[in-house]
Amino acid sequence: MVAPPPRILSIAGSDSSGGAGIQADIKTITMLGGYAMTAITAVTAQNTRGVQGVEALPPDFVLAQVDSCLDDIGADAIKIGMLGSPEVAMRLAERLDTFSGTIVFDPVMVATSGSSLASEATIAAFGALMDIATIVTPNLPELAALTGRDQVAEEDIYNVAGELAERHDTIILAKGGHGEGHEVIDRIVSSSGKIASFGHARIDTRHTHGTGCTLSAALATFLGYRQPLTNAVRLARSFTFAAIENAPGFGEGSGPLGHEAVRKLD
Repeated sequence: MVAPPPRILSIAGSDSSGGAGIQADIKTITMLGGYAMTAITAVTAQNTRGVQGVEALPPDFVLAQVDSCLDDIGADAIKIGMLGSPEVAMRLAERLDTFSGTIVFDPVMVATSGSSLASEATIAAFGALMDIATIVTPNLPELAALTGRDQVAEEDIYNVAGELAERHDTIILAKGGHGEGHEVIDRIVSSSGKIASFGHARIDTRHTHGTGCTLSAALATFLGYRQPLTNAVRLARSFTFAAIENAPGFGEGSGPLGHEAVRKLD
C-alpha cells in the first residue's frame, strides 16, 4: 500500500503573477509530492515589478478556511506566510495553539520587489505566532525588525537569532540571502545556540521572486514527511536553489522561480 502524501496547509497571501505566496507554495508542495491546501489571507495585484494593490480578507473568513481544512482533511504541517492584518495573526495563534503537527512561520514583511506586505501593527503581532511555531524563517532584515534593530551584522547573526529563539521558545532559520559576499549562509539556531549552517555560492540573478515562500513551503513539506529538521532544511534549500537556477526568465523585474522545472533532488 502506498503511503498517503503529507498534508500541507499554506496560510498566506495570493500573488496574482504566480511567483510568490499561495501560488509558489502550491507549486512547491505539489512538486515535492505533498498534498497542498490553502487559507488565503489577502489578495494582491502584483508582478515582477512590484505590488500594485492589497486587499486583506476578513479574519473570520481566513479562520473559516483554516477550519474547513483542519476539521476534515487535517494537516501534517502548516506553513504561515503573509498575514494581511494583526487580527489574523492573533486569531491564528489562538486557533493553532493546540495543533500537533509542525508549524513553519515565514515572517513576510516586504516583497522581493521592495513593496511592503505587512504593517507595523501586523509585525508587532508576529510574536504570538512565533510562540507557537516549530521554526521561524526570517531573512536578515526581518531578523533585525523582529529584534528591534536597524540591521544585523554578519558577526552578530548567531547571537541575535539565539535571542529571538529564546524569547519565543522556537528555532530560527536565519536566511543569509540579504548578506554580503559570494556565499549565502543560512543558519539554524535554537535558544541553546547553533544547530547547523549551510552555505552555497551566491547565484547572480534577478529572478528571485518568491524565494522565501518557496523555501518555507518546501521546509514544511519535508517536515511533513517527518524528515529530521537539519535534513529538511538541507533538502528545502536544495529545491529552492534548483528552482532559482531553472527560473524561466519571465518579467521585467524580479522574476519568478522555475518550480516546475525541478524534477529530482540528489
